[in-house]
Amino acid sequence: MAIDRQGAVEALERLGLSNYEAKVFIALQTLGHGTAREVYRVAEIPRSQVYGAAESLEEQGLVEIQQSSPIRYRPVSIEEARAILHERFEQEQERAFDYLETARERYDPEGEQREDVWSLQGSEHVDARVEQLVNDAERSVLFGASTVDLVRDPIREALVERAGSGVPVKVISESESVHELFEGEIETYYPPEQDQARHGGRLLVVDGDAVLLSVLTESDTEGQEAAIWSEGTGLATVLATILANLFDEASGAVRSS
Repeated sequence: MAIDRQGAVEALERLGLSNYEAKVFIALQTLGHGTAREVYRVAEIPRSQVYGAAESLEEQGLVEIQQSSPIRYRPVSIEEARAILHERFEQEQERAFDYLETARERYDPEGEQREDVWSLQGSEHVDARVEQLVNDAERSVLFGASTVDLVRDPIREALVERAGSGVPVKVISESESVHELFEGEIETYYPPEQDQARHGGRLLVVDGDAVLLSVLTESDTEGQEAAIWSEGTGLATVLATILANLFDEASGAVRSS
């Protein structure tokens, strides 16, 4: 990817150089070596700023200074500069993530369970989360959808794949089209009549510790769907148990043919 001089300056700034340091370093690489007067003409910065920037670059191992009259500056090779800046980047990255790990241990002590409930807006985002949770299933999947439009191909394929791999999968829907979609591949059930919500969306319970619930809005023609989901939390486990028990009790009488 082509990059211009300003792009190179910005890239060097992201690697830790100041604006003046980046411009001086680029000017010296262009010149090969030079005095402050020569550098500032190429770098297009105030001549008075060349001295401080060059000294800082020397401290960083990127520039050598010849104590002559006038003083001359010479940059290290491109390979050496690359190695220096790469090492600095690695060190800064390590420092940052060491702190983040320490912060997490400090404020999320072992044994304290986080009750994270996440929200999703839009059918596409709900699709993606449902597909991911189903693909991660190892012990069981309970999936419900109010309409066949909410069982798009990637979700259907993920459910069939999990069932084919030996994971128990149940599909629940009041829609005959949904039952037909899985005929001969996955057991399907009709929900109890009292649980057929007018604005129902989707339901997903995975491995007893992940739950997703969604509802359709009045403007569903525009693909509006809102959902909440939680995984690995006390809340998810409680909801998963309640929902699984509810449909287990009803499944004997409402199993589809």
